[in-house]
Amino acid sequence: MATPETPLTTPLCPYFGSCGGCSAQHIDYSLQLENKKKALARSLRLPEEQITIFADQPYQYRNRMDFIFHPLGLGFREKDKWWKIVDVEACAISNDSLNVLLKEVRSFFQDNIQQLDVFDIKKKQGVFRYTVIRTPTQDSSISFMLNSDSTKLEEATALIGAFAKTSTAQNILVAYAPCDTEISISEDFFVVKGKDVIKETLLGKTFWYPIQGFFQNNTVMAEKMQAYVNTLLKSHQTQNAHLLDLYGGVGCFGIINAALFKSVVIVESVKPSIDQAEKNIQENKIANAQAIVLDAAQLKKLTLPKPLFVITDPPRSGMHPKTIEQLNILQPEVLIYVSCNIDQLGKDIPKFKNYQLKSAALFDFFPQTNHAEAVVELVQLKKERMVV
Repeated sequence: MATPETPLTTPLCPYFGSCGGCSAQHIDYSLQLENKKKALARSLRLPEEQITIFADQPYQYRNRMDFIFHPLGLGFREKDKWWKIVDVEACAISNDSLNVLLKEVRSFFQDNIQQLDVFDIKKKQGVFRYTVIRTPTQDSSISFMLNSDSTKLEEATALIGAFAKTSTAQNILVAYAPCDTEISISEDFFVVKGKDVIKETLLGKTFWYPIQGFFQNNTVMAEKMQAYVNTLLKSHQTQNAHLLDLYGGVGCFGIINAALFKSVVIVESVKPSIDQAEKNIQENKIANAQAIVLDAAQLKKLTLPKPLFVITDPPRSGMHPKTIEQLNILQPEVLIYVSCNIDQLGKDIPKFKNYQLKSAALFDFFPQTNHAEAVVELVQLKKERMVV
């Protein structure tokens, strides 16, 4: 929160203060970074000077946005009023391509407003709930989330089909969710136009990922983080070692770093992501990697060769206690922990008893917000001395 001494700046977004997102736009970006650095230092109990910061442009960075339908258009939830929607014509933190598609959706459905049956979150009635727009570097998609309990799905689907004929989006999907759930993506969907997967390129490698799945929302920072992790691994002797890419998604870390190791195992619990990981392994001509569907809590079911290196990128909740227990048994030479929850990271790190912190970096994937990602390098006590 800003104080009288805080350097202030003028928010670029006209909805700042009413929209529930981007709460830090009034704070100078350099101070935003310092605040996040301090937060990571506190969490890891490290001096601030030991943390390296990576950042890029503070606006126009996001390649995914989930917009909510309301009677007059599309928008985001109002600050402190989840039941109200702020109408948004353009989003300041979204990339230009995303805002172009937002304009297309808004224009078409405003022209067809009489046919637009908007979901009422309090009454749990209506059809149109969300439109999720994704615009990675060379691809694009729009997903429409509909209320599966509505009796007007046929009409809504026909309207989306008409939109698809006019839209420049390369892929358009319709997804369904019950009225009593609050989700914007779903495994219950069908393709109206294009495919159900979308493409991104990181460090020269091609990655397909499910449109109804997870992928990093800031392409530039994702590439910076991949390059940083690759550099960390190159500082170790890996030629005769093996890599475990845990919570591996569609295989980015494993595939990008495969050339450094004898073998790579990508582990992920979401089958559609592993299906794409297998295809990404083939497309990038990686001969020494395999992808396995497995909950990380069941890691003990795997027989992993040694010496072992591990990259773990868990969800905001952190790693399951059984996962941490098994990693302590496996005793990898190096453990690189990628986290989108700095507080949880600080709780998990001390659980690795035979390890010490060698390096820590902060990646500002989410400028104008209080969120960031971190990468921590842990090494066995017998291998390294802690950097102080």
